[in-house]
Amino acid sequence: MAWQHARRVLAVRLDAMGDVVMTGPAIRALAGSRGAPQGAGSTEARSLTLLTSPAGAEAGSLLPGVDDVICYEAPWMKASQPRTGSADLAMAGCLRQGCFDAAVIFTVYSQSPLPAALLCHLAGIPLRLAHCRENPYQLLTDWLPEPEPEALLRHEVRRQLDLVGSAGFRVADERLGLRIPAAASRRTSSVLAELSPGPVVVVHPGASAPSRRWPAGRFAAVARRLSEESGCQIVFTGSSGERELVEDVRSAMGAPSRSVAGSLDLAGLAALLARADLLVANNTGPVHVAAAVGTPVVDLYALTNPQHTPWMVPCRVLSHDVACRWCYKSVCPEGHHRCLRLVDAGEAYQAACELLL
Repeated sequence: MAWQHARRVLAVRLDAMGDVVMTGPAIRALAGSRGAPQGAGSTEARSLTLLTSPAGAEAGSLLPGVDDVICYEAPWMKASQPRTGSADLAMAGCLRQGCFDAAVIFTVYSQSPLPAALLCHLAGIPLRLAHCRENPYQLLTDWLPEPEPEALLRHEVRRQLDLVGSAGFRVADERLGLRIPAAASRRTSSVLAELSPGPVVVVHPGASAPSRRWPAGRFAAVARRLSEESGCQIVFTGSSGERELVEDVRSAMGAPSRSVAGSLDLAGLAALLARADLLVANNTGPVHVAAAVGTPVVDLYALTNPQHTPWMVPCRVLSHDVACRWCYKSVCPEGHHRCLRLVDAGEAYQAACELLL
């Protein structure tokens, strides 16, 4: 079977929420206009199922082009819990029942696609595509030799667009996108109705990796100046586990603000960001959600990975150059965090004002 005749397609992206959002344009390319890839000349409908992690499943359900989401905690991913192989054999059986014609395996360059390729092979999926550093032999029917990081470094969105492009799948609009349910928009309207007039700035001071967290006091300083000097309405976001951090920032801010930390699901966050004038955040998932709804971003960008800057949205990416840049570490290996700590609050405030003009 050729790729242009595949009607039931499986997209495999087993990473976190932000990675799933950044895969959105490539997934839309796979889904097409519910027809065949560019130039194939077929109009028969195509369905697309996303196989993703528990952390990515909520984002997957909001991606245009995705018809169904299967949640899978793959044992080769670092966040997975220990278990026996029976769950993985059961997943292969589940995928076999899906009668998929093709599977595209999306990975970052440091990940091997071969465990997922084996799963798809055991599921009897006849076409299997991925980037791969080594010869996959029968595990992949189509593969692109892995060029990163030795030959080039691409933005994560471009990397995945190039992968599906190798099989003839392209999309005219390469921006990120999310479907926002009407119920989420209504809930957001009630939050915004409680604010005073003025530009709405969402501040997200958390991040899953310690190496990507700008000091909380500087978020407070920026929020205070945006409130007092620029007349902005400040709304803090975060997970339920970040409520204490958010309250610490709000206390240090010393000016009126609103917190919705721990009270929004991803759809609600997307709806809030779609109505906001600006997001100020660390390099973390909400940055990509903001880009997906077209909201400008001030990104306090730790130099851990060059591939995750805001995609095709007005932004200011703030960092301080260091010799240890692109460490790809969740914890600063040098212990000094200078790539972020040497960015001062005044610089972030100026960047925010430029984007609010």
